[in-house]
Amino acid sequence: MTIDEKYMSRSLQLALNGKEHASPNPMVGAVVVHNDRIIGEGYHRQYGKAHAEVNAINSVKNKSLLKESTIYVSLEPCSHHGKTPPCSQLIIDHQIPRVVVACLDPYPEVSGRGIKMLESAGIKVTTGVLEKEALELNKEFFTVQLSNRPYIYLKWAQTQDGFIDKIRGEHESPQPTPISNDFSRILVHKKRAEIDAIMIGTNTAVNDNPSLTTRYWYGKNPIRIVIDRHGRIPENYNIFDDKIKTIVFTENSNDKSTESCQFITLSFDDKLLDNVFRILKDQKINSVMVEGGSMLLQSLIDKNLWDEAYVETASIHFIKGVKAPCIRSLPYKKEFWKTSEHAVYRNFR
Repeated sequence: MTIDEKYMSRSLQLALNGKEHASPNPMVGAVVVHNDRIIGEGYHRQYGKAHAEVNAINSVKNKSLLKESTIYVSLEPCSHHGKTPPCSQLIIDHQIPRVVVACLDPYPEVSGRGIKMLESAGIKVTTGVLEKEALELNKEFFTVQLSNRPYIYLKWAQTQDGFIDKIRGEHESPQPTPISNDFSRILVHKKRAEIDAIMIGTNTAVNDNPSLTTRYWYGKNPIRIVIDRHGRIPENYNIFDDKIKTIVFTENSNDKSTESCQFITLSFDDKLLDNVFRILKDQKINSVMVEGGSMLLQSLIDKNLWDEAYVETASIHFIKGVKAPCIRSLPYKKEFWKTSEHAVYRNFR
């Protein structure tokens, strides 16, 4: 590992601290180094707040050392005025002579301009240090910028014989069918705390009456998204409890939005899913985890409209039930947790 890689690795480590609160901005870390010693570091803590470079520079006690230092940043410093002033100008103002950047920002108002601004001021700029790791870190943000939609996770639990749900009786109480073990549920709720939104279809909402919260993990609750074409979900269900922002896509134009629940009317045609994700992107949602049901999940797989899938296969059998979705590719990672196998798929296209 080179010296630059060493300090860039620390920048990436710091950036991860913003996992739950930086979105829709990217996660960014910054480290200020003087004579092979870290004298300042910071990360982007929350959307709308100071960027990583600002926090790192502000943490340096002896500002006179900045003129002899290098600042390592996991993403190209911004050059435009957004919710905060441009970080490239801040670096110039403090006369930091060298900047090391992991990867360029794909955002049109930023890409390459921050680097050009720094170099025009006589600052030496090195790019591409741990670029692969930096791109992976902000895969959700980059997908929004380059594909005009959120990063899409698929998630489901299935039985050993390939069922995602049992056959429901006509008068059964609405509740989830237990498939996952306790530890698996904790892992799912941890992931919920890290993404922007959860999406489910009508049948899942009606049959399970889910809360879609992070009850088993400390962290923020994601936005709830439901596709309910004909307004079948009862008004007294958990998704309408006004505790968490909820978005419902429907053809029923009579539904009225409230402060916590937004009804969006769409045509349920072959462009439905594309239009749903375009709207979510416009609402600054960088990541969506689709948790059911089987038809919605399979539709996304068939349209190749997904990026990662988390599939838990439990040791139980249903014999008959609702068939689980099918991904015709090999997982790139498998783990075993208690009674379940966890497979992770990536759509590398």
